[in-house]
Amino acid sequence: MPRFMKRASETVGLAPGTLVHIGDKKTEQVRLSLIEYGATHFQEKSIETVEESFPSKDEPSVTWVNITGLHDLDVIEKVGKHFNLHPLILEDIVNTGQRPKMEDYEGYLFAVLKMLRYDQEEDQVNAEQVGLVVGPNYLLSFQESPEDVFDPVRERLRKGKGRSRKAGSDYLAYALVDALVDEYFLILEIFGEKIESMEEELVANATRQTLQRIHDMKREMIFFRKQVWPLRELIGALSKGESPLVHESTSIYLRDVHDHTIQIIDTIESFRDMLSGMIDMYLSTISNKMNEIMKVLTIIATIFIPLTFVAGIYGMNFRYMPELEWRWGYFMALGVMLVIAVLLLSFFKKRKWL
Repeated sequence: MPRFMKRASETVGLAPGTLVHIGDKKTEQVRLSLIEYGATHFQEKSIETVEESFPSKDEPSVTWVNITGLHDLDVIEKVGKHFNLHPLILEDIVNTGQRPKMEDYEGYLFAVLKMLRYDQEEDQVNAEQVGLVVGPNYLLSFQESPEDVFDPVRERLRKGKGRSRKAGSDYLAYALVDALVDEYFLILEIFGEKIESMEEELVANATRQTLQRIHDMKREMIFFRKQVWPLRELIGALSKGESPLVHESTSIYLRDVHDHTIQIIDTIESFRDMLSGMIDMYLSTISNKMNEIMKVLTIIATIFIPLTFVAGIYGMNFRYMPELEWRWGYFMALGVMLVIAVLLLSFFKKRKWL
């Protein structure tokens, strides 16, 4: 249940905007990194205090401040105070059970997304909340753990590839969202391979373990869908270009990510339908096996009914039974029983019941 819904009992009764960290403490110490870049320059460094990033707010170059670790509320409050962030935004940042969404405030955009990664050891998808604040020439990113999927974006900025350094903070926000969506495709590939393997196992030799694997996979698809489905609305709102912070040149790229999101959702729905069909197929396979077993047992019982009748007749031990003192009576009874069995088997085979 914690994977589907975070426990928010600690916030009950508190005033709106009160900062309470809800979620796991995934890093002992808050880590801060600063990247400043423009068309002709680039600077990347780790900073010790959040105050070191404050002078970069009003510079013409683009500044990306990444805060890793949401449990230190003092850091979050300092960032919010300096960048004039609404208290409700700060509350949503530290509450990691938020639904993916996008909100347009005066002077900046706020978005909540889910960073999904597949854990091979636990054989499940882990979700981490990522908060983005996009200003005119800065971007703040808040994440729970140091491991992320943004290294390709950082590498492009370091090498100056593409239009990363030439564009503004809105294009940086697009690049981060695109990195998250690309990771979704990798997870779908893993799910597709697992579903294909389960289909082959289901046809060859379905067991209770197969059914359990199907149910586990169905739970993972429900969890995956819960994290991805709201993303379509979020990216759709960004791509419409209603905010002055999102330029038309960036909206084109956002529409492409929107198409990718729809493709992911369609694939998830297809996988869910396939898993439901596999459950029906498993139940049908088990039912067919049971029918085959019952058919064999019924045929055996049908053959032995007349044989039991003959054996019952000659097992009554009445005194005056002509066959009891006949020399060939025993062999005659066995012969009759054998003929009856052969005739019944021939009849069943002729009717293709065997």
